[in-house]
Amino acid sequence: MSYSAFAARGGIVQSIGITGVGSYLPEAIVSNAEIGHGAGVTDEWIVRKTGIRERRRAAPDQATSDLAAAAAERALRRAGLTADQLAYVVVATSTPDHPQPATAALVQDRIGARGAAAFDVNAVCSGFVYALKTVEKLLAAAAPGEPRHGLVIGADLYSRILDYADRRTAALFGDGAGAVVLGPVPAGRGLRHVSLVSHGDAHGLIRVEAGGSRLPASPLTVAEGGHYFRMDGRGVRAFVTRTLPREVERLLREAAVPPDAVRHFVPHQANGAMLADLWPDLGLRGADLHLTLERYANTGAASVPVTLAEMDRRGAVAAGDLVVLAAFGGGMSLGTALLDWTLDPAAPAPDPDPVPAGELLSPLSR
Repeated sequence: MSYSAFAARGGIVQSIGITGVGSYLPEAIVSNAEIGHGAGVTDEWIVRKTGIRERRRAAPDQATSDLAAAAAERALRRAGLTADQLAYVVVATSTPDHPQPATAALVQDRIGARGAAAFDVNAVCSGFVYALKTVEKLLAAAAPGEPRHGLVIGADLYSRILDYADRRTAALFGDGAGAVVLGPVPAGRGLRHVSLVSHGDAHGLIRVEAGGSRLPASPLTVAEGGHYFRMDGRGVRAFVTRTLPREVERLLREAAVPPDAVRHFVPHQANGAMLADLWPDLGLRGADLHLTLERYANTGAASVPVTLAEMDRRGAVAAGDLVVLAAFGGGMSLGTALLDWTLDPAAPAPDPDPVPAGELLSPLSR
C-alpha cells in the first residue's frame, strides 16, 4: 500500500525526525601542498578558488562500507539504540565498495542490523537528501508493531576515482561518512518538508564514463582514464547558481515557512568560494551558513550529514531550531529539506573526532 493510500484509509502517519547523528573521517590528513604538487597548483590557489585547506583520505585497507559502518555506530550511540531496532539501513553513495551487492548490505552485516532491509541510493552528492526522504516516508507509514527507526548514511571515497593531475577536481574531494538515525518525534516536528528534483538534460556536467554497461572496464578504458571522476566546473557553478536559490525558495513556500524563521543552512560542501557568492541570493537573513569544507573538503553524499554531526558535537544547533539542508550533484540532482531539530544539545555526543579550540564551524554567518 502506498504512503498516500495508507493515510487515506485512516492509517496513522507518524512524524519522523533525526534522533541520532554521527560521522567518521579517516585519520590521514592530506594538505593542499601535497595535492597541489601533482596538479600543478599552489596552496594559495586552492584556498582562493575553493576555500579548502585540507582533506581526509581513507587508509588503503578501508572501503566505503568501513567508513559508513563507523559513522552508523556513532549515530546509533547518540540515539541510544541498538542496530537490531532498525527497520532500514540505507547508504547514499556514488563510490560503492563494488557494483554489487549493495554497500548497505555490508554495513547491515557489520553493525548487526539483522532484521533491517538494506539498500543503496545513488543520486551522487544529493544522495543523502534523497535517502532521507525515502526512509522518512517508509517509517511514517509503518504499520502498528513494525520497527519505526531507520539509518540513513552518506559515505564516499572519492580519493579512489580522482585524477590527481587534474587541477579542476584533484583538490576538491575528501573521504568521509555521516549518518543519522530517523525515528518517531512529536507531531509536527522533525522532517517538515523535503523537495527533490532532477535535470537529466545536464547529466554530462558530472560523470565517471567507464565501468558500467555502456563502457565496460577494459584495458582501453583504463588507458584512457575513463574511470576517473570528471566535472565541468564552470557548468556546475552556473547550474547551481541558477537552480539552488529557486529550490530553497520553493521548499519554504511549500512548507509555509518564512525565510527569516530558518536558523541554520547546511549546504552540500562543494566549493567554499561558490557558496560564499551564492549565500546572499538565498534570502536566509536569520540563518547561519555552516561550512566544514575547510577541513574535510567535498565528501560527496557524506558532506551534509558530516556537517550535521559536527554541529551537534559543538552544540551549534538546539532543539526547536529550523534547519534547511540543500544538496546538489550529478544527474543533475537537487534535494532540499526543512527540519525541526529534535536532538537535545545537552545530551552527550559520543563522536570522538576532536575539534581544535577556537575553530569556527560557520565562517559565513548572518
